[in-house]
Amino acid sequence: MLASESPRRKALLAQAGIIPDAVRAAAIDESPHKAELPRLHAERLATEKARAVAERWDGASAIVLAADTVVACGRRILPKAESDTEVLACLKRLSGRSHQVITAVALIAPNGSLRRRTVLTRVVFRRLDKVEMQNYAESREGEGKAGGYAIQGRAEIFVRQLNGSYSSVVGLPLAETIALLRGCAYPC
Repeated sequence: MLASESPRRKALLAQAGIIPDAVRAAAIDESPHKAELPRLHAERLATEKARAVAERWDGASAIVLAADTVVACGRRILPKAESDTEVLACLKRLSGRSHQVITAVALIAPNGSLRRRTVLTRVVFRRLDKVEMQNYAESREGEGKAGGYAIQGRAEIFVRQLNGSYSSVVGLPLAETIALLRGCAYPC
């Protein structure tokens, strides 16, 4: 079971030949705790999402898979942009700079044990001009996305360098996710 309604995560799993038996939203509060570091925030949310869905699911033999992606500049967690204004603010902060994309994956095995993996990817944006930032914000592509951008869309042209996992930046590190699933004897 996938504890996420993210179409990107579902598509990434399909790309790896995995179709979840069910998809359920975790519906948890995703606000960072005071002074919470980005990596710990991603790990906490992925774990809380997996546990929330597992508790509501009556399938005793289900594997529950959850993930959370955080975009961070240093110790600062960028928001999941919900408006043009937030997308623009994120793009201004990321323009010409390096940032980290942290995706934590949590899996609850049928026996109730929790397994996690966290992937850190360094992304460097080229310097962006005001017009292209405004055009991107108006496209609405960055709304609902961590850090205000979707690398798998128009924002890929902003990326000068990527060190790490592309699929993790999209929302689910495939190599690590497959390793977790195989560890539970899931056929993949």
